[in-house]
Amino acid sequence: MSLDNHYDVNAALDKALNDDFLRKATRRATDRLRNNKKAITDELGNWEEWRQAGEKIRNHVVLNLDYYLDMLIDNVEKNGGIVHLAKTPEEAVNITKDIFKKHGFKSVIKSKSMITEEIHLNPALEKDGIEVVETDLAEYIIQIANEPPSHIIVPAMHKNRDQIAKLFEPIAGHPLDSDTPTLTKFAREQLRQKFMASKIGITGCNFAVADTGTVTMVTNEGNGRMTSTIPEVQITMMGMERIVPSFKELSVLLNLLARSATGQRLSVYTTLTTPPRHEEDLDGPKEWHLVILDHNRSEILGDEEFRSSLRCIRCGACFNVCPVYRQVGGHAYGSVYSGPIGVVITPLLEQDYEKWGHLPYFSSLCAACAEACPVRIPLHDLIVKHRDRKVLKGYTPNLEKKIFKYYGYYFSRPKTLNKFIRLGAKFQFVLVRNGRITGGPPPLSNWTNSKTLPMVAKQTFRDQWPELEKNLQNMKRGDK
Repeated sequence: MSLDNHYDVNAALDKALNDDFLRKATRRATDRLRNNKKAITDELGNWEEWRQAGEKIRNHVVLNLDYYLDMLIDNVEKNGGIVHLAKTPEEAVNITKDIFKKHGFKSVIKSKSMITEEIHLNPALEKDGIEVVETDLAEYIIQIANEPPSHIIVPAMHKNRDQIAKLFEPIAGHPLDSDTPTLTKFAREQLRQKFMASKIGITGCNFAVADTGTVTMVTNEGNGRMTSTIPEVQITMMGMERIVPSFKELSVLLNLLARSATGQRLSVYTTLTTPPRHEEDLDGPKEWHLVILDHNRSEILGDEEFRSSLRCIRCGACFNVCPVYRQVGGHAYGSVYSGPIGVVITPLLEQDYEKWGHLPYFSSLCAACAEACPVRIPLHDLIVKHRDRKVLKGYTPNLEKKIFKYYGYYFSRPKTLNKFIRLGAKFQFVLVRNGRITGGPPPLSNWTNSKTLPMVAKQTFRDQWPELEKNLQNMKRGDK
């Protein structure tokens, strides 16, 4: 799930914090999405009631997931679809490879899918000599750039038009203007050829309707619709929790999803399909495979502390209000899922605090993410629980242990602490510039590399208190 096998959290953060364009682009995009959401949700007038309804629906599904999974599988198979249950990402990849081997396919078109990112499907297929073409424009851009998504909804928001034109030029074989019509025309011409030639398509699934076996895709381009109707064979990838009981619940969640994600009443394309193609159908795949991924979701389901994280509908609203994400973007997290929801679910999906234990500290615990969540996941509470669990499992770094050991020692000895503070106030001048502490050795430098600290006061509040208390008493006597 790592974006880089040699991921270094401090190096990634330094790179992001020193990239002025990235930070400006991230803030600009998240501001726009957040403001769009506010305008369109205010229009409803009872947004909290909608959130409560969404929470209730998702809770009901999660608590009855076995029942609805059985119902979905039965209805998909009755319709003629083929269902595959994958316990691990490796199983999901192998299932997909087997389908390719069966038909001898050597190329595939894909619609945007976070599940395929989660299981690293593209590099696995490419390793077998299969050409993989992302058809969502933003995904197409970052595929050419050989980069992962930086946001769950707008994966290429860290790229500007000039950068995109430079990425397209080697494919075009000539310079391209960087205006939007030129770039979109070029991408459309490239992708249209792939659409018409491909025999197999892979899509994601926003929601699967249990009582009909219908899958739902929500996009703002037509690529998902073309990927699911033109090829002879289609593979749909979904996380096992992405189910709704019926169309009644689906209508509520679609309203919540579009408004929370991009500030639209509904996305441009909301595609509902019940494959495979039947005799009376004009289009659609002749063969349809539904791959349902577990990847430790069963373990999350059995974890009462973190079960609520399975309510997530992948709208990205928590990204757009998070002060950490807005400063560093998605790549600094080092995981497929970034933002507050990525902080919560990545250690759970990977069941690995040693590798992913840094993520719960990518948070100010301001709770803006929980307020933004359309299904009321208490994200900030879950982040605190992650920190607690990481410590209890013994993954606290040695340096941090030593710091808190010294902290406990000095703060339990007031006289020694006061002496230490006076020494700090006396010798801090070597670190001070313009009245602020701007440098220092590690671990202080981890902070001062990008921020400053106030100077140590020459006189502590404890030292000031006797005089303050005397003045206070004098003031009270004067009032009388």
